[in-house]
Amino acid sequence: MNTSTLNASQLAAVVYNEGPHLVIAGAGSGKTRVLTYKVAHLLEQGIAAGHILALTFTNKAAREMKSRICQLVGEESARYLWMGTFHSIFSRLLRQEAQLLGYTHDYSIYDTTDSKSVIKHIIKDMQLDDKVYKPSVVHARISMAKNKLQSPNLYAADREYLMRDRFEKMQEMARVYTEYNRRLKAANAMDFDDILVNTYNLLNKFPEVAEKYQELFQYILVDEYQDTNRAQYMIIKKLAEQHHRICVVGDDAQSIYSFRGADISNILNFQKDYPEAQLFKLEQNYRSTQTIVNAANSLIRHNKGQIRKEVFSDLHIGERISLSTYMTDRDEAKAVAKQVQRLAPSVYSYDDIAIMYRTNAQSRVIEDELRQLNIPYRIYGGTSFYQRKEIKDALAYLRLVTNRDDNEAFLRVVNYPTRGIGDTTVGRLMEASRLNKCSLMQVAIAPERMTSDLSAATQKKVSEFAQMIERFAEDMQTKDAYVFAQDLMTQTGILREAKSDTTPEGVARYENLEEMLSSIHEFCERRQQDGIDFTPIADFLAEVSLLTDQDEHLDDMQERVTLLTVHAAKGLEFRATLIVGMEENLFPSAFSQTLHEIEEERRLFYVAITRSMERCFLMNARQRFRNGQVAFTTPSRFLKDIDRQFLLNTDEVVHRPAPKKEIPTITHTHSHLTPTTGAKEKSKRKTIRSEWAKDDRVMHRVFGAGTVLEVYRENDNDKIDIQFDAVGKKTLLVTYAKLERLV
Repeated sequence: MNTSTLNASQLAAVVYNEGPHLVIAGAGSGKTRVLTYKVAHLLEQGIAAGHILALTFTNKAAREMKSRICQLVGEESARYLWMGTFHSIFSRLLRQEAQLLGYTHDYSIYDTTDSKSVIKHIIKDMQLDDKVYKPSVVHARISMAKNKLQSPNLYAADREYLMRDRFEKMQEMARVYTEYNRRLKAANAMDFDDILVNTYNLLNKFPEVAEKYQELFQYILVDEYQDTNRAQYMIIKKLAEQHHRICVVGDDAQSIYSFRGADISNILNFQKDYPEAQLFKLEQNYRSTQTIVNAANSLIRHNKGQIRKEVFSDLHIGERISLSTYMTDRDEAKAVAKQVQRLAPSVYSYDDIAIMYRTNAQSRVIEDELRQLNIPYRIYGGTSFYQRKEIKDALAYLRLVTNRDDNEAFLRVVNYPTRGIGDTTVGRLMEASRLNKCSLMQVAIAPERMTSDLSAATQKKVSEFAQMIERFAEDMQTKDAYVFAQDLMTQTGILREAKSDTTPEGVARYENLEEMLSSIHEFCERRQQDGIDFTPIADFLAEVSLLTDQDEHLDDMQERVTLLTVHAAKGLEFRATLIVGMEENLFPSAFSQTLHEIEEERRLFYVAITRSMERCFLMNARQRFRNGQVAFTTPSRFLKDIDRQFLLNTDEVVHRPAPKKEIPTITHTHSHLTPTTGAKEKSKRKTIRSEWAKDDRVMHRVFGAGTVLEVYRENDNDKIDIQFDAVGKKTLLVTYAKLERLV
């Protein structure tokens, strides 16, 4: 094996195998190369492949590493390596030992869809309200508990969980969790999280089994250690107990997945777990220019919780990072499209360019502007805005109101949100439609006349749905498109349905629906600027149908700009990147308030910057249309963390003419957190009388129990400061805090 391509730090990390060691690999420092050569080195030293355990987070990473190892030492030498994801390796292990835990070796593995289906049946059998016990929320809570190795009994004994569940009227969560586990066991099945939980239980409850695998896995390597959760950490620690020959590789500065259960303390405390551990730092970045690397260093230096390192680059100095401010988010999107047009295809190919944002909802306005300039793009790891399910559902409602004969729209929304019109009923409506040669809506308007196959109760549900659509059709004649769409999405329960799902996916769906309202607002605003005072919803549908049609005719072989969230960008690299929405309450997120949460957001921004090889553009807007109204914003605090010598502040503020007539707005504020207004007036703060007083004990559905510090009015907002037991001090809007008093 030729190691001449390794630098001194990489080589030192590769050849050391005497005991526990931590390899801190800065962005672009050749982490995969080190892991690959390390395994190859062990094989060349005569270590049998079957004694080496190498754990990764993706099957793709495992395949690529094994392929490179085979090129270095030959396929025969690497044939019996235990290399793969945590779940694939431990599932393989469990197949051999399943009977000890009461399973057969051919147990089933339930994916997320299977798991949610089981939960849905449990909720129905327990006669619980499925609007409160949403399967996605219940599944997320069970999954998080399992990642922390919390059994149903431990869950039931956790005071914080109990108070949270009681506050959200989900007092039966522990019982649902217990029944969920029982049903999986009865079906001889495990979910993804059980693979980790049961591996830990196997090693913990059966010492002879633990000893067998400790002896088998004499060398343990773990990739992306900063992303491990509690269960993974405990399994690794148990397996390494005998030999202590464990190498973990990662970068604490790129730990960004706490919402999935990742625990950064696993990597930060590695040297406490193994006092004899050696530390290796890979600090040379082979990806980015010196300026980009230095800017990222100056940013992450502000985090307190980290393993200090000084990443450097020997590549050319490169251009400074461009920082531009625009008047509105629409102006920002226009600038993004124009910048891409300047860069490609003359300087870079479209494939070389990425546009990154904090939330999926931000892609909508950018997609609109890219289409205007005929710039091809792809959504990486996601779906184009108008192709997302929740958007297609909302559009289907609007389509059905404007065209009651639209059968496809009818089928999409007749039971969304759930109103007790199931597949059997829909099948009978379709049969009646065929027999009577009419649309489904015509059947629904008079189900008692069109079909005799429905019970009186079902006929009533169908008829009520049809009457609701007819009422909307009347409203459509007199209401502006924006106001009409807000009313429809509120009254049908679409917004309420999305808002009640507090999982990250649920929050994203709600943000996307609000962004769709923003798109209708903008459409109306543009029409007013053209002198058109009234915009019917049909006009918006006519325009958006052309946009969605374009999505269906993209050539997969064509070069395209990549649009993606920063979370999805981890592990990728591009010659030029544009990072948008660098504003408070967006990046960092409004949901991030504690020091721990803010530091993770800063790490996320660090990941964004370090995706850039040559050019990096940062952008923000002074106004952003969010949650039904124009919000004045302030620049992200992270921009001040970057040393100014690495920034080129263009100070490019584009002014737009004011609309001729103000668009009516109805605020649907979904965040319980205080928005940053960016007002120039000096903050005026005074104590006010309220139902809450200093030292009151309260419960919040997200943050748990806390103590009121102060209730006051500031900038025309009534606010409350609370010291929460679990997450520290937070400032909330009194109107949206939804607190419960604790005795």
